[in-house]
Amino acid sequence: MMKIHFTGIGGAGMAPLAELALAKGCQVSGSDLADNDKCRKLAGLGADVVIGHAPENVPDDCQLLVYSSAVTPENCERIRAEQLGIPQLRRGEYLAVFAGNYSRCVSVTGSHGKSSITALLVSILRQCGKNPGFMIGASVKALPCCAFGDGDIFVTEADESDGTHTLLENFLAVVPNVEDDHAWSVGGSAALDQNFRTVAEKSRHVICYASGKCDELFSGHPRLQRLEGCPETFAGLYGFQAVNAYIAWHAAVLLGCDPVAAEAAAAHYPEVARRMNLLREQNGVKIVEDYAHHPTEVRCSLELLRKKYPGCHLRIVFQPHRYARLQRYFREFSEVLKLADSCFILPVFAAWSESGEVDNYALARACGGTGLSGDWELAGKTVRKDLPVPAVIAVLGAGDCDNILPFL
Repeated sequence: MMKIHFTGIGGAGMAPLAELALAKGCQVSGSDLADNDKCRKLAGLGADVVIGHAPENVPDDCQLLVYSSAVTPENCERIRAEQLGIPQLRRGEYLAVFAGNYSRCVSVTGSHGKSSITALLVSILRQCGKNPGFMIGASVKALPCCAFGDGDIFVTEADESDGTHTLLENFLAVVPNVEDDHAWSVGGSAALDQNFRTVAEKSRHVICYASGKCDELFSGHPRLQRLEGCPETFAGLYGFQAVNAYIAWHAAVLLGCDPVAAEAAAAHYPEVARRMNLLREQNGVKIVEDYAHHPTEVRCSLELLRKKYPGCHLRIVFQPHRYARLQRYFREFSEVLKLADSCFILPVFAAWSESGEVDNYALARACGGTGLSGDWELAGKTVRKDLPVPAVIAVLGAGDCDNILPFL
């Protein structure tokens, strides 16, 4: 029985890996700085979970330490593992090793839509009688976040932000799109492009949605499915959600699902948390939440909101995610946010210890919106003030902007 310690075990990408390790029969321990539902679930499944990092958390007979991207080499548990001669792997490196347990690995990578397409594909496969292993990087109403499956198909998101998507040996790579988001964290746009080329080279099949960048990167692949011309509606979905379902449907068919049954299955959309969710409606005001945090995603979200809720005043509450992203796409953010009827900008979610030259107030000035403070209750009251009805208040962002929801 392999003994694995997970430093940062309660993270969104780490907890499912720890759960899958338990399902495989490994002995799992781990630590996190704060307790959460994921830590408690893992403890209930048999993991030895400790809150707080400490050298003694790492068992002397541990055979592998897996750490999250937020855990630096100076972490006391990583130092202890080095002293004990215990091998260490980043989360994405361990994911690639774990995927080797399956006959057919399917990695969903790209700049936008990974969680939604992964959840859609898993849902279709299961409804069509297959038993895939999988790992989804977001909570899904109709699915667990992970399952071990029968050893044939393994469907997983593959993260481009740290380059570890290049480590997976894929039967199929699903790449809905490629932009230069996260280029700053992998050595620049050219390095990011090369990473996606490497993904394709290590994949027997590639499915991509037609774009200039995808054509540039993947056109020479011998088993490329280049999708284009998605119907305006597909499986009862609209906008970017229809495109995601269309891509997932093609992947499911390639994996052996009947096309008619797969399309019918896609209509049972598994509600992914923070992905265009209508949370409540009262007195003519709808509250919607979406994970959009890149200009392309924000534009697609606004277009879908206009289509779904015609005639409503569209009020956007946007939280920039990372100073580096805000600075890189400042002009694009300011232009797309002008498409809303009114706009409020929350403080930047810094993602660890970042700082930057532009902030939420600068973005608010540029797009004609209103900057908000970090007081969630006050921010919520400000957003609700002078709101025409009928209206949609859409909270967009990938950080902790969901904290404002109770006050809207």
